[in-house]
Amino acid sequence: MHTKEKTSSVVIKLVIAIVIAIYVLFPFFLVVINSMKPTEAITSNPIGLNDASFGQLIQNLNDVINNTHFMFWHAFGYSVIITVVSLVLLAVFGAMAAWVICRNKTKWSTVIYFTFIASMIIPFQVVMLPLISTFRDTGKFIGIPLLQSVPGIVFAYLGFGGAMTVFILNGFIKGIPYELEEAASIDGCRPEQTFFRVIFPLLTPVITTVTILNGMWIWNDYLLPSMMLGQNGLVKTLPVAVQAFVGSYVKQWNLILAAALLAIVPIVILFLIAQKQIMNGMIEGAVKG
Repeated sequence: MHTKEKTSSVVIKLVIAIVIAIYVLFPFFLVVINSMKPTEAITSNPIGLNDASFGQLIQNLNDVINNTHFMFWHAFGYSVIITVVSLVLLAVFGAMAAWVICRNKTKWSTVIYFTFIASMIIPFQVVMLPLISTFRDTGKFIGIPLLQSVPGIVFAYLGFGGAMTVFILNGFIKGIPYELEEAASIDGCRPEQTFFRVIFPLLTPVITTVTILNGMWIWNDYLLPSMMLGQNGLVKTLPVAVQAFVGSYVKQWNLILAAALLAIVPIVILFLIAQKQIMNGMIEGAVKG
């Protein structure tokens, strides 16, 4: 009897998991199959597979890549630059901040840590207008434009992504024996040498996880780039370029969905390749913390 109940429980959980998976993946499925059709087939039967073909997909993708309104390679290049630079800075500065906060047991380090945590629960909509005005005024003051520029949006991602990065890394650092740092100090290492030669290499698994999570967020983000870079500026990320492309080709759904697919595929491939590292980093971080 106990075995039957256990089997029924497993079946129910499996069915629920399948239903959730279908619910989550169905929009992506629609994008893929409709990218393989002409516009007429999309409007007449968006769910059907009869008119979908690999040749039509290649033609749609080629039309989008060579379209002067979309400028795929231009937007792709800026997305890569913004994402990579943001991730490198988040990994280095986030690890440094988490290490200092964790090892310095003072009142101020506690206040700073909980300030990071508190910033995670503040909705972006609350700060987006003050953010834009602050960046505009600060850019004028320092003589460097922070709006419609790569440095400005990278700096914004460093602020918005720093909280989660510090939170996850801080929990992992707590599990690293302090004796390792004492031994490095005895051997003559300065604090910065101790961090980069001892601590930072030990953080590799959890930094990989945080980097991939932040990378998916930054690559797919639309709201912050659309506000800071604008729809018609020279600097555009792929989500902003896709939105601008939709405005130009409202009725050509085959090109619109092909453009969306081009923006989605790189980060999906990255996730599929790195999903094992994500899980391992999360597990190690939970155990260490």
